[in-house]
Amino acid sequence: MKLRVGAALFGLGVLLLVFAAGLPFYVAPAVTKLPYDLEPTTSVAEAKNARFLKITATGSSVSIEVPQGDLVSNVEVIPQPDDTKDRLPAELKGDAVIWDVYQTVRRTDNQDVVSQYSTELALYRISGAAASWKDQWLNETGADGTPVGNVKYTGQIYKFPFGTDKRDYQIFDRDLKRATPAKFVGTEKIKGIEAYRFEQRIENEVLATPESSLQTLVGKFAPGATSGQIVYSNIRTVWVDPVTGSYVNVREQQHKELRPNTGTPTVLLDADFNYTDDTVSRSVETVKDNRFKIGLISFWGPIVSGVLGLIAVVFGVWLVTRPEGGTARHRAEPAVDDPTPTRVDQEPVRDTDTVEQPRPQPVGGPLSDEIPPASTNWKSEDPTVPTQRPAPGEVEQR
Repeated sequence: MKLRVGAALFGLGVLLLVFAAGLPFYVAPAVTKLPYDLEPTTSVAEAKNARFLKITATGSSVSIEVPQGDLVSNVEVIPQPDDTKDRLPAELKGDAVIWDVYQTVRRTDNQDVVSQYSTELALYRISGAAASWKDQWLNETGADGTPVGNVKYTGQIYKFPFGTDKRDYQIFDRDLKRATPAKFVGTEKIKGIEAYRFEQRIENEVLATPESSLQTLVGKFAPGATSGQIVYSNIRTVWVDPVTGSYVNVREQQHKELRPNTGTPTVLLDADFNYTDDTVSRSVETVKDNRFKIGLISFWGPIVSGVLGLIAVVFGVWLVTRPEGGTARHRAEPAVDDPTPTRVDQEPVRDTDTVEQPRPQPVGGPLSDEIPPASTNWKSEDPTVPTQRPAPGEVEQR
């Protein structure tokens, strides 16, 4: 029985040791990639007391104004596992995923839409950076029939790499249609977790704007001017979880203004967007869950499996090889054949070094518990041979 138990423990231990060795090399890399079936997520940011451009078309007339109020931005990320499987080219299969992303900015007082966009892009599963995919597109006007390939994403967009480093990264800016550096500036605690802080500073960049749109704005805000530019600035700060590369918090201080060739500049956008507390809390909880899974598979899992496997192997070997000492101590020793057995007529061997102790005489008789010895039918002249003791009332015969 112990051989079977020992062999089973030894096999289990070997299996656990193999499992411990395989976890960090085969299983852990699979959990440090964007999954194909990632659940959709929504991030909400608010800008209090913002100034923003509002264009309203009523019939043939167009109303242009720059009101002031609170804004709320919703960004929804919807992974597309079926498109990922069917539409990606061979060089991206297994390495990238397709996401659809939608953003809507509304006024909080009347829920009027201020701006919105939608896009489809491919992201590398480990680095989180944009993949070069010819079918990506960006729609900022809401028009039907967005041309495929009208944008070329580069750099980080909606997340950072798994295992983010303390270095500068490139972040894609949707207004500029290109990526610019985001500098690592330090670490901060956000609701109990350590996050890396990156800052991307965009200062006085001229936006590519259709001439018809520029003439409309110049005619409204600078009637004496003949041309102008829209100048854009933004301080984008992102707090990134270094383990998963997920955004924990985001802040964007956006500023746009119309600068005519003559006249006074007009502010078209001045908004300080910050993740809501609820969005930050949900991001932190998601990061904690994912950190636990990654740590369990890449660190604690191998350690626990390795220790248990080693214990099982050692105990199994001990069971198989240990001697039968436990039962041998209670087993009677086998009788040893004496080549010279003692005969009845053989003179007993006496130990001369030992003083013979007188043996107590049994008390026998018909009413006693002592059984009298059986009588013999032989007599011996040899004095060394004891004679039969007479029974009570008999005379000893010689």
